[in-house]
Amino acid sequence: MSMMSEFKSFAMRGNVVDMAVGIVIGGAFGKIVSSFVADVLMPPIGLALGNVDFSDLAITLKEATEGVAAVTLRYGIFLQTVIDFLIIAFAIFMVIKAMNSVMKKEEEAPPPPPKPSKEEELLTEIRDALRSR
Repeated sequence: MSMMSEFKSFAMRGNVVDMAVGIVIGGAFGKIVSSFVADVLMPPIGLALGNVDFSDLAITLKEATEGVAAVTLRYGIFLQTVIDFLIIAFAIFMVIKAMNSVMKKEEEAPPPPPKPSKEEELLTEIRDALRSR
């Protein structure tokens, strides 16, 4: 089998395609959460803390000089990123929890009893006929 045909059979398996779709949707979901945190969640928190803009929070380690930018630790943006992560992690937790409960319900349902074989059916009919005599 050539390398190209082997790659094609690998790439066309269902789980690889599902994973690719999940990655694309996850990237889009990450952008939505980032916008939610930066544009909706952090402004009211900053307002409650005294008009603080979290994206401007930084500690200057070295002041700017001619032609050289200042060295800063931008911990406000880091806090926003941590909140992004926590929201995404919680959303993934809820999805996995829902999937596990669905899987558990499917496992709990007992399978239907197997249908008796033809011999068993005939023996049951014979037994019932003998009882009725």
